[in-house]
Amino acid sequence: MPRLISPFAGLCALAILALAGCSSSVTPVAPAPAAPETIDNCGFTFEVGEPPERIITIKSTTTELLLALGLHSRILGMAFQDGPVPAGWRATAADIPVISDGVPSQEAVLDLEPDFVFAGWESNLTADAAGDRTVLAGLGVGSYVPPSACKAEGYQPPRMTFDVLFDEFEEAGVVFGAEAAATELIAEQRDALDQLEPSTAGLTALWYSSGKDTPYVGAGIGAPEMMLDAAGLTNIVKADDTWVSIGWESVIEANPDVIVLVDAAWNTAASKVDYLKANAATAALDAVQNDRFIIVPFAAGEAGVRNVQAVGSILEQLDKLGLE
Repeated sequence: MPRLISPFAGLCALAILALAGCSSSVTPVAPAPAAPETIDNCGFTFEVGEPPERIITIKSTTTELLLALGLHSRILGMAFQDGPVPAGWRATAADIPVISDGVPSQEAVLDLEPDFVFAGWESNLTADAAGDRTVLAGLGVGSYVPPSACKAEGYQPPRMTFDVLFDEFEEAGVVFGAEAAATELIAEQRDALDQLEPSTAGLTALWYSSGKDTPYVGAGIGAPEMMLDAAGLTNIVKADDTWVSIGWESVIEANPDVIVLVDAAWNTAASKVDYLKANAATAALDAVQNDRFIIVPFAAGEAGVRNVQAVGSILEQLDKLGLE
């Protein structure tokens, strides 16, 4: 039924400044609360609630993203770190305990009474590792994995790009209640990326992580490919995967102009150089004979906040080699 407005009410509205005793009887309606955001993360669906306050991070990429978002005070402990925290965050992270050199067990995780686990790989969140996600959720512990680490079809990005990476930062900002910090981080990294001038020399590259008889290398759709592309280098490995094992025969046939070496405490870049020079087959490669090696820390080789800086480092090293 339509509501009838009396003539007096209309006069009251017109004379409201003169008639102090005339007032409206309409009660303002409060806006409905926004529905919680639902995130499908590697096939595990959860609603974003109150920002987590007691977070366990697994892998350097997750720890460093939270540090970049200014959330160090919420990190209860970090595990399975791939190397030291970058110098810019080292003092900030000094009081964050390392709870495990590898992936902590579910029991070890629950003993610390976290409210969230931020894991670098899907495999970190299984019953044999830090805990099954459904089980953790039932115990009040949320979990999240960077989308680029999802492996299932429909979840793994078809090709890693910096736009995809920055979208990940944005989603992490939502999950951890740090939207403004994520926006600022993305703007800073976009600006830094825009300042870099990729090589125009038409160089080819191999991204060599580990393995001797069968090298494990960066392939055609992951973070290494993203960084090589941003640096103006062409990856000799075109496989439709993030990382693959290949034979040295294909490397020798491609004869890359430069070799990117992943540096880790357990598998140093120097040890890979020694192997490449000692192995008769690889010693004949132009890059090996001319010491055209570029070194990238292990943690910078996975999708994360170090990737833009890693591209800049690659370009600086190319320049020092006279290849820029």
